[in-house]
Amino acid sequence: MPEGHTIHRQARLQRAALAGERIRSWSPQGRFAAGAARLDGRKLNDIEALGKHLLYRWDSGDTLHVHLGLFGKFKTFKSNPPPPTNMTRLAMAGGRAVVYLSGPTICELLNTEEEDDLRARIGPDPLAGQRSGRRFASNLSRRRIPIGSALLDQRVVAGIGNVYRAEVLFKCRIAPHRPADQIHGDEAALLWTTIRSELRAGEAAGRIVTVRPNDVGVRARVDIPREERLYVYKRAGLPCRRCGDTVLSAEMANRLIWWCPTCQPLSR
Repeated sequence: MPEGHTIHRQARLQRAALAGERIRSWSPQGRFAAGAARLDGRKLNDIEALGKHLLYRWDSGDTLHVHLGLFGKFKTFKSNPPPPTNMTRLAMAGGRAVVYLSGPTICELLNTEEEDDLRARIGPDPLAGQRSGRRFASNLSRRRIPIGSALLDQRVVAGIGNVYRAEVLFKCRIAPHRPADQIHGDEAALLWTTIRSELRAGEAAGRIVTVRPNDVGVRARVDIPREERLYVYKRAGLPCRRCGDTVLSAEMANRLIWWCPTCQPLSR
């Protein structure tokens, strides 16, 4: 499932490609035919990312809500777009680009009350503002579950997925099994700052690269090989890039998580 950096990047790129224009909208698949017809010919004012959700603002007052889920994908064409496949849930065509959406978990129109309900269910978005760090720390303080589970709870923090939760915990030297309510003060602030920094870098680059070049023997970030971009994610049984100890893995919140027992001690 795409993590928050991908969704914010999609919002930025699609905003540049479509916003400010009247958009031709249709549903080749037919599953969003009524919604697409309602939007057809309307002006797209803006696109907002909220964690793993996208909100499209139209001049009609409608809000299109998209959540890609596990299988959702966008395809954007600046020129000569091919015909959409019959799996395309929504097609949006403006003067500068055409965007096809297929396989989303959610593609729906929201009214104001429904959008308010959505926002109430979602925790602070690290890419939306630094001030939300206090809300993030407060959310942690109310949960006794492991911090590795809490980071996947979109009510605690929006946009973190399985890759980032493993990598930011490693970079902050926090064991994933530590209770979330024990992460406070400077640790909570460092975790929030690290999450923001890593998501910003991922949004700009379009990929997740968390290692520092010197930790994999290269000089610059652009020289990091694809297989060397992460510290612990999917590296069970391999030596830690920093201390050499063996990276471990276990199931947590119905997903595997990876960590270094030396760099991330359980007791502090």
